[in-house]
Amino acid sequence: MNIVFDIGNVLIKWDLHRAFQDHFETPQAIDLYLAEIGFADWNLEQDRGRSWAEANADLRARHGERAFPATEYSSRHAQTIQTPVAGTWALLDRLAARGHPLYAITNWSAESWKDAETLYPRLKDVFRDVVISGRERLVKPDPAIYRVLLDRNGLNAAECLFIDDSAKNVAGAKAVGMDAVQFTTPEVLEDDLKQRGLL
Repeated sequence: MNIVFDIGNVLIKWDLHRAFQDHFETPQAIDLYLAEIGFADWNLEQDRGRSWAEANADLRARHGERAFPATEYSSRHAQTIQTPVAGTWALLDRLAARGHPLYAITNWSAESWKDAETLYPRLKDVFRDVVISGRERLVKPDPAIYRVLLDRNGLNAAECLFIDDSAKNVAGAKAVGMDAVQFTTPEVLEDDLKQRGLL
């Protein structure tokens, strides 16, 4: 069975507050600011392939001085991905030892992906292929991004298990014929894998 991992919040914890904690006194204040500027939708466009230069120009045009400190996010991004999800990496190693081919599909800015590879150099060699949304200009759960992985690697969807923390992304994988599970904890994932006879 081919095992296809999401990266953020499955193998690497994404702690967005770390990028903003120097500018706000409380996590609640950070959340209010991020909601005010529409951070989630704005950031998704970088995952979809927009450059950080374009993104920051857009933010300044729409929010003026309030665009700061979000306009510093790209330079602080590495701070948000400092913590590996150790239990998931351990499961990945066990799957590899059992001979399961490993792949990944991630919603991630093409420019920021270098931060992940710098902090986690194993990403360059543990997977046979990593589909990065910012490079493909497609984001999960668009069925097309799953097909990029399948077509590029000659994979049969029915022979793939996809693992993602987002229910929408799990549904997207199922829509193209993959088996898929929603990640919550390494312990629950281990049970899911054992139930399928993969561990």
